[in-house]
Amino acid sequence: MNTQFSQGMIELCRVGARLLGCAALATTLMAAPASAQETNDVNDPLEEINRVFFEINNIADKAVMVPVATLYFTVVPRPARRGIRNFVRNLNSPVILANDIMQGEGRRAGTTLTRFVINSTLGVGGIFDPASNMGYERHFEDFGQTLAVHGMSEGPYLFLPVLGPSPPRDLAGRVVDAVIDPINWVGGDDFQYFKYGRAAIRVVDLRGQNLDTLDEIERTSIDYYAAVRSLYRQSRDGAIRNGEFDFEDLPDLADDFEDDF
Repeated sequence: MNTQFSQGMIELCRVGARLLGCAALATTLMAAPASAQETNDVNDPLEEINRVFFEINNIADKAVMVPVATLYFTVVPRPARRGIRNFVRNLNSPVILANDIMQGEGRRAGTTLTRFVINSTLGVGGIFDPASNMGYERHFEDFGQTLAVHGMSEGPYLFLPVLGPSPPRDLAGRVVDAVIDPINWVGGDDFQYFKYGRAAIRVVDLRGQNLDTLDEIERTSIDYYAAVRSLYRQSRDGAIRNGEFDFEDLPDLADDFEDDF
C-alpha cells in the first residue's frame, strides 16, 4: 500500500509539473487570452464536469499550494533551490532515457545518458549541472509523448481532481512512467519518505517559479479554464515535436529571471 501511494504521489508531481510548466508559456500568449467562444471546437466533451474539477483544484491551489510555494521561495536560498531542482531532475534521467530509446531517438538517448553520468559524478549526485556547460542540453520525454510519436491520439480532454489535465494518452503514459522509474523499484518504509519528498518538491518548486505568471493568466484571461486547456495542449504538442515549448524546460524562464537579481 505504501508503494502504491508513493507512486501516486510521484505521478501527482509529474502532472503538476505539466500544468504549472504550461504557465510559463503564457508569456508569449498574453496578448490573446483564450475564451470559451474561441475554444468551442476543441475535443472537450466533458467540459461541464471538467470545469467543476478545475474550480475545485483552483480553490485548493490558492488555499494550499500558493502559501507553501511562497514560503519555500522565501525561506530557501536561490542556490539551494537550484541544487535541489537539479538533483530531482537528474533522478528522472532513467525514465527520459527509456522514452528516448522507445521513440528511436538515438542521439537524444546518448545525450540523456551522458548527462546522467556527468551530473551524477562531476555534478555531485546531480546537485550541479556541468553537463549543460559541456554542451549536453537538458530535454524531457515521457511515455505519453512516446505514444504520440507512435501515432496514438490524445483522446478527449479530461481535467481530473488533484491530477489536473489528464487526456487518456497522457494518463496512460504516466502509469507506464511510474512502472519504469527505478526509484519505484526500491522498497522499504524508510525510502517512502524520499519518494514523497521528491514528488512534493517538484510540485512546490514549479508552483513557486510560476506564482506571478499563473496569477497574470487568471487575471487577464476571459476564460481561465479555456486558457489553461489551450496552454496545456500547446505545451504537450511542442514537447512531442521536441520543440521550444517543452514544458519541462519552461521553468528555466523563471530560472533566468532569478539570475538577474
